[in-house]
Amino acid sequence: MLIATTTATAAALTTPLAALLTHRALRRAANARLMRITTPNGIDEQGFVRIGGIDQWVSIRGEDRANPVLLEVHGGPGAANSPYGARTRSWERHFTLVRWDMRGAGLTFANGGAPAQGPATFEQLYADALEVTRHVRERLGVDRVVLLASSFGTVFGLRLARSHPELFSAYVGTDQNVLEAGRDTTAYDAALGRLRAAGKAKQAAEIEAMGPDPRRWSRKQRTAYDKLCVGSDPLTLDTVKKVILGSMWLSPLYSLRTIAAYFKAQAFSETVIPGSHDIDVWADGTTFEIPFFVFQGAHDVITPASRAKAYVDAVDAPRKAFALIEDASHFAALRHPDRFLTLLLTHVRPAVTAAPAATA
Repeated sequence: MLIATTTATAAALTTPLAALLTHRALRRAANARLMRITTPNGIDEQGFVRIGGIDQWVSIRGEDRANPVLLEVHGGPGAANSPYGARTRSWERHFTLVRWDMRGAGLTFANGGAPAQGPATFEQLYADALEVTRHVRERLGVDRVVLLASSFGTVFGLRLARSHPELFSAYVGTDQNVLEAGRDTTAYDAALGRLRAAGKAKQAAEIEAMGPDPRRWSRKQRTAYDKLCVGSDPLTLDTVKKVILGSMWLSPLYSLRTIAAYFKAQAFSETVIPGSHDIDVWADGTTFEIPFFVFQGAHDVITPASRAKAYVDAVDAPRKAFALIEDASHFAALRHPDRFLTLLLTHVRPAVTAAPAATA
Protein backbone atom coordinates (compact mmCIF):
# COMPACT_ATOMS: atom_id res chain seq x y z
CA MET A 1 0.00 0.00 0.00
CA LEU A 2 2.98 2.33 0.18
CA ILE A 3 2.78 3.05 -3.54
CA ALA A 4 -0.85 4.02 -3.13
CA THR A 5 -0.01 6.40 -0.30
CA THR A 6 2.66 8.09 -2.39
CA THR A 7 0.26 8.52 -5.28
CA ALA A 8 -2.39 10.10 -3.06
CA THR A 9 0.13 12.51 -1.55
CA ALA A 10 1.36 13.63 -4.97
CA ALA A 11 -2.20 14.24 -6.15
CA ALA A 12 -2.98 16.32 -3.08
CA LEU A 13 0.05 18.54 -3.64
CA THR A 14 -1.05 19.42 -7.17
CA THR A 15 -4.60 20.40 -6.20
CA PRO A 16 -5.52 23.60 -4.34
CA LEU A 17 -6.10 22.51 -0.78
CA ALA A 18 -9.34 24.42 -0.21
CA ALA A 19 -10.96 23.05 -3.37
CA LEU A 20 -9.80 19.54 -2.54
CA LEU A 21 -11.22 19.62 0.96
CA THR A 22 -14.49 21.21 -0.20
CA HIS A 23 -14.97 18.50 -2.80
CA ARG A 24 -14.21 15.88 -0.17
CA ALA A 25 -16.72 17.35 2.28
CA LEU A 26 -19.48 17.38 -0.34
CA ARG A 27 -18.80 13.80 -1.41
CA ARG A 28 -18.63 12.54 2.18
CA ALA A 29 -21.96 14.22 2.93
CA ALA A 30 -23.52 12.60 -0.14
CA ASN A 31 -22.19 9.21 0.94
CA ALA A 32 -23.58 9.74 4.43
CA ARG A 33 -27.03 10.32 2.89
CA LEU A 34 -26.61 7.23 0.72
CA MET A 35 -25.84 5.15 3.80
CA ARG A 36 -29.06 6.00 5.64
CA ILE A 37 -31.30 3.03 6.36
CA THR A 38 -34.94 4.00 6.88
CA THR A 39 -36.84 0.76 6.18
CA PRO A 40 -39.18 -0.42 8.97
CA ASN A 41 -37.33 -3.69 9.59
CA GLY A 42 -33.85 -2.33 8.91
CA ILE A 43 -30.87 -2.21 11.21
CA ASP A 44 -27.96 0.25 11.43
CA GLU A 45 -25.68 -0.33 14.39
CA GLN A 46 -22.09 0.86 14.27
CA GLY A 47 -19.81 1.07 17.24
CA PHE A 48 -17.42 -0.73 19.54
CA VAL A 49 -18.00 -4.16 21.02
CA ARG A 50 -15.85 -5.81 23.67
CA ILE A 51 -14.16 -8.67 21.82
CA GLY A 52 -11.12 -10.54 23.06
CA GLY A 53 -10.66 -8.13 25.93
CA ILE A 54 -10.52 -4.94 23.81
CA ASP A 55 -13.02 -2.65 22.10
CA GLN A 56 -13.39 -3.63 18.43
CA TRP A 57 -15.45 -1.83 15.80
CA VAL A 58 -18.44 -3.78 14.49
CA SER A 59 -21.06 -2.56 12.01
CA ILE A 60 -24.38 -4.37 11.48
CA ARG A 61 -26.42 -2.92 8.64
CA GLY A 62 -29.26 -4.04 6.41
CA GLU A 63 -32.67 -3.02 5.14
CA ASP A 64 -34.46 -6.14 6.39
CA ARG A 65 -33.43 -8.18 9.42
CA ALA A 66 -35.08 -11.20 7.81
CA ASN A 67 -32.34 -11.29 5.16
CA PRO A 68 -29.37 -13.67 5.47
CA VAL A 69 -26.44 -12.36 7.48
CA LEU A 70 -23.05 -11.81 5.78
CA LEU A 71 -20.12 -11.61 8.18
CA GLU A 72 -16.97 -10.20 6.57
CA VAL A 73 -13.45 -11.24 7.55
CA HIS A 74 -11.23 -8.65 5.88
CA GLY A 75 -7.73 -8.92 4.51
CA GLY A 76 -4.41 -7.27 5.02
CA PRO A 77 -3.53 -8.06 7.68
CA GLY A 78 -4.76 -4.72 8.89
CA ALA A 79 -6.72 -3.75 5.76
CA ALA A 80 -10.16 -3.10 7.23
CA ASN A 81 -13.28 -2.95 5.04
CA SER A 82 -14.95 -0.15 7.00
CA PRO A 83 -14.20 2.50 4.32
CA TYR A 84 -16.25 0.74 1.63
CA GLY A 85 -19.80 1.25 2.86
CA ALA A 86 -20.88 3.47 -0.01
CA ARG A 87 -19.50 1.08 -2.64
CA THR A 88 -21.36 -1.91 -1.22
CA ARG A 89 -24.55 -0.14 -0.19
CA SER A 90 -26.62 -2.27 -2.62
CA TRP A 91 -25.62 -5.45 -0.77
CA GLU A 92 -27.59 -4.26 2.25
CA ARG A 93 -30.88 -4.55 0.38
CA HIS A 94 -30.47 -8.33 0.19
CA PHE A 95 -28.25 -9.18 3.18
CA THR A 96 -27.55 -7.94 6.67
CA LEU A 97 -23.90 -7.00 6.27
CA VAL A 98 -21.61 -7.25 9.28
CA ARG A 99 -18.28 -5.44 9.00
CA TRP A 100 -15.69 -6.03 11.68
CA ASP A 101 -12.40 -4.13 11.91
CA MET A 102 -10.01 -6.64 13.47
CA ARG A 103 -7.67 -5.70 16.28
CA GLY A 104 -4.84 -3.81 14.64
CA ALA A 105 -7.02 -2.59 11.77
CA GLY A 106 -9.13 0.37 10.70
CA LEU A 107 -11.35 1.99 13.29
CA THR A 108 -10.38 -0.54 15.96
CA PHE A 109 -6.75 0.53 15.65
CA ALA A 110 -7.66 4.22 15.45
CA ASN A 111 -9.47 3.84 18.78
CA GLY A 112 -6.43 4.11 21.02
CA GLY A 113 -3.64 3.15 18.63
CA ALA A 114 -1.13 0.37 19.16
CA PRO A 115 -1.25 0.38 23.00
CA ALA A 116 -4.97 -0.46 22.98
CA GLN A 117 -4.74 -3.46 20.63
CA GLY A 118 -3.38 -6.14 22.93
CA PRO A 119 -1.67 -9.13 21.29
CA ALA A 120 -1.90 -9.06 17.48
CA THR A 121 -1.20 -12.66 16.49
CA PHE A 122 -2.80 -15.06 14.06
CA GLU A 123 -4.13 -17.19 16.91
CA GLN A 124 -5.65 -14.19 18.71
CA LEU A 125 -7.37 -12.88 15.57
CA TYR A 126 -8.78 -16.35 14.92
CA ALA A 127 -10.19 -16.44 18.45
CA ASP A 128 -11.59 -12.93 17.95
CA ALA A 129 -13.34 -14.07 14.74
CA LEU A 130 -15.12 -16.82 16.63
CA GLU A 131 -16.17 -14.39 19.36
CA VAL A 132 -17.46 -11.87 16.82
CA THR A 133 -19.43 -14.64 15.09
CA ARG A 134 -21.08 -15.65 18.34
CA HIS A 135 -21.83 -12.01 19.19
CA VAL A 136 -23.53 -11.49 15.82
CA ARG A 137 -25.59 -14.68 16.13
CA GLU A 138 -26.82 -13.61 19.57
CA ARG A 139 -27.45 -10.00 18.58
CA LEU A 140 -29.45 -10.91 15.47
CA GLY A 141 -31.04 -14.09 16.80
CA VAL A 142 -29.75 -16.35 14.01
CA ASP A 143 -28.25 -19.81 14.21
CA ARG A 144 -25.67 -19.39 11.46
CA VAL A 145 -24.22 -16.67 9.23
CA VAL A 146 -22.62 -16.60 5.80
CA LEU A 147 -18.86 -16.21 6.14
CA LEU A 148 -17.51 -13.76 3.55
CA ALA A 149 -13.71 -13.74 3.63
CA SER A 150 -11.36 -11.70 1.46
CA SER A 151 -7.61 -11.79 0.79
CA PHE A 152 -5.66 -12.56 3.99
CA GLY A 153 -9.03 -13.03 5.68
CA THR A 154 -9.52 -16.17 3.59
CA VAL A 155 -6.65 -17.77 5.51
CA PHE A 156 -8.78 -17.46 8.63
CA GLY A 157 -11.93 -18.16 6.63
CA LEU A 158 -11.02 -21.62 5.40
CA ARG A 159 -10.19 -22.77 8.91
CA LEU A 160 -13.31 -21.22 10.38
CA ALA A 161 -15.57 -22.78 7.74
CA ARG A 162 -13.94 -26.20 8.01
CA SER A 163 -13.86 -26.32 11.81
CA HIS A 164 -17.17 -24.66 12.71
CA PRO A 165 -20.00 -25.66 10.37
CA GLU A 166 -22.37 -25.12 13.29
CA LEU A 167 -21.69 -21.36 13.08
CA PHE A 168 -21.72 -20.78 9.31
CA SER A 169 -24.35 -21.47 6.64
CA ALA A 170 -21.92 -21.00 3.72
CA TYR A 171 -18.39 -19.94 2.89
CA VAL A 172 -17.70 -17.22 0.31
CA GLY A 173 -14.10 -16.43 -0.58
CA THR A 174 -12.83 -13.61 -2.76
CA ASP A 175 -9.20 -12.68 -3.40
CA GLN A 176 -8.86 -16.27 -2.20
CA ASN A 177 -5.49 -17.27 -0.78
CA VAL A 178 -4.30 -20.83 -1.32
CA LEU A 179 -1.37 -21.16 1.06
CA GLU A 180 0.91 -24.15 0.51
CA ALA A 181 3.58 -23.60 3.18
CA GLY A 182 5.70 -21.64 0.72
CA ARG A 183 5.66 -24.18 -2.13
CA ASP A 184 3.60 -22.27 -4.69
CA THR A 185 5.45 -19.49 -6.52
CA THR A 186 2.81 -18.56 -9.13
CA ALA A 187 2.33 -14.92 -8.08
CA TYR A 188 6.05 -14.36 -7.48
CA ASP A 189 7.02 -15.79 -10.88
CA ALA A 190 4.40 -13.66 -12.63
CA ALA A 191 5.55 -10.46 -10.89
CA LEU A 192 9.13 -11.18 -11.86
CA GLY A 193 8.03 -11.80 -15.44
CA ARG A 194 6.08 -8.50 -15.62
CA LEU A 195 9.06 -6.50 -14.39
CA ARG A 196 11.41 -8.14 -16.85
CA ALA A 197 8.97 -7.64 -19.72
CA ALA A 198 8.72 -3.94 -18.83
CA GLY A 199 12.51 -3.61 -18.93
CA LYS A 200 12.73 -2.93 -15.17
CA ALA A 201 15.88 -4.95 -14.60
CA LYS A 202 16.78 -3.30 -11.28
CA GLN A 203 13.37 -4.02 -9.76
CA ALA A 204 13.38 -7.57 -11.14
CA ALA A 205 16.78 -8.17 -9.60
CA GLU A 206 15.47 -6.86 -6.26
CA ILE A 207 12.65 -9.39 -6.24
CA GLU A 208 14.91 -12.17 -7.48
CA ALA A 209 17.34 -11.54 -4.63
CA MET A 210 14.52 -12.03 -2.10
CA GLY A 211 13.80 -15.53 -3.32
CA PRO A 212 10.32 -16.97 -3.95
CA ASP A 213 9.44 -17.99 -0.37
CA PRO A 214 7.69 -15.09 1.42
CA ARG A 215 8.17 -16.83 4.77
CA ARG A 216 11.85 -15.89 4.55
CA TRP A 217 11.32 -12.20 3.73
CA SER A 218 11.97 -9.41 6.19
CA ARG A 219 9.29 -6.76 6.76
CA LYS A 220 11.23 -4.41 4.51
CA GLN A 221 11.38 -7.03 1.74
CA ARG A 222 7.68 -7.80 2.05
CA THR A 223 6.82 -4.10 1.70
CA ALA A 224 9.11 -3.81 -1.32
CA TYR A 225 7.57 -6.88 -2.96
CA ASP A 226 4.01 -5.65 -2.40
CA LYS A 227 4.89 -2.27 -3.91
CA LEU A 228 6.55 -3.80 -6.97
CA CYS A 229 3.85 -6.43 -7.47
CA VAL A 230 1.03 -3.88 -7.42
CA GLY A 231 2.97 -1.28 -9.37
CA SER A 232 3.82 -3.74 -12.15
CA ASP A 233 0.16 -4.42 -12.95
CA PRO A 234 -1.89 -1.46 -14.30
CA LEU A 235 -5.26 -2.96 -13.37
CA THR A 236 -4.29 -3.59 -9.75
CA LEU A 237 -2.66 -0.18 -9.43
CA ASP A 238 -5.73 1.52 -10.87
CA THR A 239 -7.92 -0.32 -8.36
CA VAL A 240 -5.74 0.72 -5.45
CA LYS A 241 -5.84 4.37 -6.50
CA LYS A 242 -9.52 4.68 -7.41
CA VAL A 243 -11.27 2.10 -5.25
CA ILE A 244 -9.15 1.60 -2.16
CA LEU A 245 -7.78 5.11 -1.61
CA GLY A 246 -10.79 6.77 -3.22
CA SER A 247 -13.20 5.01 -0.86
CA MET A 248 -11.14 5.88 2.17
CA TRP A 249 -10.86 9.54 1.16
CA LEU A 250 -14.63 9.86 0.71
CA SER A 251 -15.87 7.68 3.56
CA PRO A 252 -18.06 9.47 6.13
CA LEU A 253 -16.38 7.31 8.79
CA TYR A 254 -12.84 8.41 8.01
CA SER A 255 -11.29 11.69 9.10
CA LEU A 256 -7.81 12.66 7.95
CA ARG A 257 -6.50 11.39 11.28
CA THR A 258 -8.26 8.08 10.82
CA ILE A 259 -6.86 7.68 7.31
CA ALA A 260 -3.36 8.12 8.72
CA ALA A 261 -4.15 5.54 11.40
CA TYR A 262 -5.32 3.09 8.70
CA PHE A 263 -1.82 2.87 7.23
CA LYS A 264 -0.17 2.70 10.65
CA ALA A 265 -2.47 -0.22 11.38
CA GLN A 266 -1.23 -2.15 8.39
CA ALA A 267 2.37 -1.81 9.56
CA PHE A 268 1.35 -2.78 13.11
CA SER A 269 -0.52 -5.87 11.89
CA GLU A 270 2.49 -7.43 10.18
CA THR A 271 3.02 -9.36 13.42
CA VAL A 272 0.09 -11.56 12.35
CA ILE A 273 1.80 -12.89 9.22
CA PRO A 274 4.23 -15.42 10.78
CA GLY A 275 1.28 -17.31 12.22
CA SER A 276 0.27 -18.29 8.69
CA HIS A 277 3.71 -19.37 7.46
CA ASP A 278 3.24 -23.10 7.90
CA ILE A 279 -0.36 -23.31 6.74
CA ASP A 280 -0.91 -25.80 3.93
CA VAL A 281 -4.54 -25.77 2.82
CA TRP A 282 -4.17 -29.08 1.03
CA ALA A 283 -2.91 -30.78 4.19
CA ASP A 284 -5.67 -29.11 6.20
CA GLY A 285 -8.20 -30.79 3.92
CA THR A 286 -10.67 -29.96 1.18
CA THR A 287 -13.86 -31.32 2.76
CA PHE A 288 -16.42 -28.80 3.99
CA GLU A 289 -19.83 -29.48 5.52
CA ILE A 290 -21.30 -26.21 4.24
CA PRO A 291 -21.81 -24.73 0.74
CA PHE A 292 -18.54 -23.38 -0.63
CA PHE A 293 -18.12 -20.51 -3.11
CA VAL A 294 -15.19 -18.54 -4.49
CA PHE A 295 -15.61 -15.46 -6.71
CA GLN A 296 -12.21 -14.31 -7.93
CA GLY A 297 -10.81 -11.50 -10.04
CA ALA A 298 -9.91 -12.99 -13.40
CA HIS A 299 -6.62 -11.09 -13.49
CA ASP A 300 -5.63 -11.25 -9.82
CA VAL A 301 -1.84 -10.88 -9.56
CA ILE A 302 -1.70 -11.17 -5.76
CA THR A 303 -3.81 -14.31 -5.25
CA PRO A 304 -3.93 -15.84 -8.76
CA ALA A 305 -7.26 -17.17 -9.97
CA SER A 306 -5.65 -20.38 -11.25
CA ARG A 307 -4.70 -21.43 -7.71
CA ALA A 308 -8.14 -20.59 -6.33
CA LYS A 309 -9.80 -22.57 -9.14
CA ALA A 310 -7.58 -25.59 -8.50
CA TYR A 311 -8.54 -25.55 -4.83
CA VAL A 312 -12.27 -25.20 -5.49
CA ASP A 313 -12.08 -28.06 -7.99
CA ALA A 314 -10.73 -30.27 -5.20
CA VAL A 315 -13.29 -29.16 -2.60
CA ASP A 316 -15.95 -31.62 -1.48
CA ALA A 317 -18.97 -29.66 -0.22
CA PRO A 318 -22.78 -29.99 -0.30
CA ARG A 319 -22.79 -27.28 -2.95
CA LYS A 320 -20.00 -25.30 -4.56
CA ALA A 321 -19.29 -22.80 -7.32
CA PHE A 322 -16.37 -20.86 -8.72
CA ALA A 323 -16.76 -17.70 -10.81
CA LEU A 324 -14.38 -15.24 -12.40
CA ILE A 325 -15.01 -11.50 -12.26
CA GLU A 326 -13.69 -9.99 -15.47
CA ASP A 327 -11.82 -6.67 -15.59
CA ALA A 328 -10.75 -7.29 -12.02
CA SER A 329 -7.55 -8.15 -10.26
CA HIS A 330 -7.30 -8.20 -6.47
CA PHE A 331 -10.13 -6.40 -4.63
CA ALA A 332 -12.57 -7.77 -7.25
CA ALA A 333 -15.64 -7.49 -4.99
CA LEU A 334 -14.90 -3.81 -4.39
CA ARG A 335 -14.03 -2.92 -7.98
CA HIS A 336 -17.27 -4.48 -9.22
CA PRO A 337 -19.63 -4.63 -6.22
CA ASP A 338 -22.75 -5.03 -8.37
CA ARG A 339 -21.31 -8.01 -10.23
CA PHE A 340 -20.29 -9.50 -6.92
CA LEU A 341 -23.81 -8.97 -5.59
CA THR A 342 -25.22 -10.76 -8.62
CA LEU A 343 -23.02 -13.76 -7.80
CA LEU A 344 -24.16 -13.66 -4.18
CA LEU A 345 -27.80 -13.62 -5.27
CA THR A 346 -27.33 -16.30 -7.93
CA HIS A 347 -25.32 -18.79 -5.90
CA VAL A 348 -25.22 -17.97 -2.21
CA ARG A 349 -28.62 -16.67 -1.21
CA PRO A 350 -30.51 -19.66 -2.66
CA ALA A 351 -28.13 -21.99 -0.82
CA VAL A 352 -28.90 -20.46 2.59
CA THR A 353 -32.60 -19.66 2.20
CA ALA A 354 -35.63 -21.42 0.81
CA ALA A 355 -36.28 -18.48 -1.51
CA PRO A 356 -35.41 -18.52 -5.23
CA ALA A 357 -32.52 -16.41 -6.51
CA ALA A 358 -33.20 -12.67 -6.20
CA THR A 359 -32.13 -9.99 -8.64
CA ALA A 360 -29.75 -7.14 -7.91
